[in-house]
Amino acid sequence: MVLANNAIRLGEIQSAITEDNMVLKRHHMSMKQLYRVPFERNSDRLKAQYQYVQHMISSEPPHNFIYMDEAGFNLTRSRRRGRNILGPWATVDVPGQRGGNISMRAAISQHGVISSPSLEALYILIPDDERGQLHDHLPKYVVIWDNVRFHRSNTIRQWFAAHDRMQMEFLPPYSPFLNPIEEFFSAWRWKVYDRHPHTQMTLLAAMDAACDDITADHCRGWIRHSKQIFPRCIAREDIRCDVDENLWPDRLECQDV
Repeated sequence: MVLANNAIRLGEIQSAITEDNMVLKRHHMSMKQLYRVPFERNSDRLKAQYQYVQHMISSEPPHNFIYMDEAGFNLTRSRRRGRNILGPWATVDVPGQRGGNISMRAAISQHGVISSPSLEALYILIPDDERGQLHDHLPKYVVIWDNVRFHRSNTIRQWFAAHDRMQMEFLPPYSPFLNPIEEFFSAWRWKVYDRHPHTQMTLLAAMDAACDDITADHCRGWIRHSKQIFPRCIAREDIRCDVDENLWPDRLECQDV
């Protein structure tokens, strides 16, 4: 605009900017945060999402799915926003030193949060009268987790081989939107930090207490949310981001699950 008319006035520039903003608003466009997406995230090599979703659909409903992962907690983490009267800052007390991270494993299913997310504890989920039995009408328990090297170790493979009713399924790379436990961790973290833990012992206690605030309905909602992405994976669409507004391109379909 300025290059085309060097004599343009500031008022004319401002009116043009206002008009452009009105056009953008009319088309439901706004300024957004940029999310970094790895180049290989949507390559043909990573279309394993299609095979994963196909396998998941073929396994329902007889099998029981268990989603397992780990999350890190830091003692000094707290909410970034608060409230106070006009003038003074909104402050919160935190330890002077940063402190160390604590990693905690968690597992969820359609029945809620699993209190002891170890493989042996998961095996106990099988009813006593069904353990060791193999019949087509008996459901299997499928542990779904990410594709890290430890999960492919011989120790893990031998354990699953020795427990016939247990299976494991690996998530496709760069596919957090297919893992409902990611939403569990997001909710769990803030429930932990709202209890203001300041030592490692109280942090562990806060982690356990926060699990009690998450119900089976929450877990089922997160699982339903992840399954809403299945049709896009079957269609082999390039899913650019795991943010809700990108998972629902049609604004009319956007709803809280």
